[in-house]
Amino acid sequence: MTRRAAAGRLTARPVAAPAAAPYAPGLHTVAPGPRARTRLLVPGGPPRPRPLLVFFHGAGGSPEQSLAAVGEPAGVRDVLVLAPASATATWDLLAGGLGPDVAALDAALESVLARQAVTSVAFGGFSDGASYALSLGLAHGELVDAVLALSPGFAAPPRLAGRPRVWISHGTDDRVLPVDRCGRRLARDLHASGHPVTYLEFDGGHVVRPEDVTAALTTWLGAPA
Repeated sequence: MTRRAAAGRLTARPVAAPAAAPYAPGLHTVAPGPRARTRLLVPGGPPRPRPLLVFFHGAGGSPEQSLAAVGEPAGVRDVLVLAPASATATWDLLAGGLGPDVAALDAALESVLARQAVTSVAFGGFSDGASYALSLGLAHGELVDAVLALSPGFAAPPRLAGRPRVWISHGTDDRVLPVDRCGRRLARDLHASGHPVTYLEFDGGHVVRPEDVTAALTTWLGAPA
């Protein structure tokens, strides 16, 4: 693990003309290896520059759960989805400190960006994954255009860089991460810090609703053509 990973720093960046052959449509394992679990979902159609959504699962979740939650609406918007996996039951920030998951994400992003031209990057997630997306996204405004947080608990960026747009949704009956001390507080604090924030509450618990995923993508990418 590098010092940069321990400090929560991602170094991978998009390039205008990737040198390697682009990914074919479908599901791919990124940086293959005996312990690789990160998945990349590529929409159908010919290779072209596309937006990239990095979506972090909740505690105890998996890349497959991330893709089940966002894969279909992302495909409708022609969005690539990178679905990482935490090394332990949840993300390193919540499990002892930044480092292993940051390093793995940086390697996955480097692999993807070496083959795929991207037009925009967003970090998103659900629950602990939403907290992680906020924490890393707010620290990388030079890379991340938007953070899409579904039922987050907190944000603890190791630094602040830029002003990425923030979209937050939270259920008013959430018993896992109560809305008043989580979603509402985060929206207030981020607005006060100068970040553009869209905040949505819904009648429901600690869940991912398809309509919220669609709304988040629209906030990031604009209304469909």
